[in-house]
Amino acid sequence: MRLKVIWSALRLVLLFVVVLGLGYNLLMVGIGEAAFSGQANGSMVTYHGRVVGSRLIGQQFTSPRFFEGRPSATSPPYNAASSAASNYGPTNPALLREIRTNLAAVLAENPGVKPTQVPPDLVESSASGLDPDISPAAAYLQVPRVAKANHLPVGAVRNLVAGHVTGRFLGIYGAPHVNVLELNLALLKLVNQ
Repeated sequence: MRLKVIWSALRLVLLFVVVLGLGYNLLMVGIGEAAFSGQANGSMVTYHGRVVGSRLIGQQFTSPRFFEGRPSATSPPYNAASSAASNYGPTNPALLREIRTNLAAVLAENPGVKPTQVPPDLVESSASGLDPDISPAAAYLQVPRVAKANHLPVGAVRNLVAGHVTGRFLGIYGAPHVNVLELNLALLKLVNQ
C-alpha cells in the first residue's frame, strides 16, 4: 500500500511538471508570439532593414547631431547586462558630484542655456540606468544644438520633437515623454530628405 501511494504521488508530480513546467510556458510563449510578437522579441527597432536598438532600452548618443537621453548609471553606459541604479541618497556627495558633472556637460553642449532651464532628467540617471525616454522639456532644450549641427531650421526640429511626444497613458497615468531612439531615427529621415 505504501508503494502504491508513493507511485501515485510521483505520477502526480510528473504530471504537474509537464503541465505547469513545460505546457504553461509553451502556451505563454505561443500567446506572446501570436498576439504580441514585437514586444515578445524585445521591441526591436529597425532602420534600413538593420536592427539598431530597442524601444525599451536607452542608448548613448554622443554626436551633437543627435538628441541625448538620460545619463546612465550602468558601466559602460546603457549596459543592459548590468541594469542598476547608483543608489546614491539625496545628500550623498557622489550624487551631487555626478549631477554637477552632468550639468556642466549639458551646459557646454547647449550654449545659451541657463542651469535653471535644464530638466532633471538630463542630469540624473534613471533607476534602471537604461531609460529610453526623456521629458519633452529635455528634448526641446536640445533643439537649437541639433538643428545647428544638422543644418536644419529650428522650427523643423521643434516640430519633429512635438510629433514624437507621447502623452499620458489613458490621459492620466505617467508623464509625457519622448523616445530618444525613435526621435533620432526620425531626425535621420528628415536630414536625408
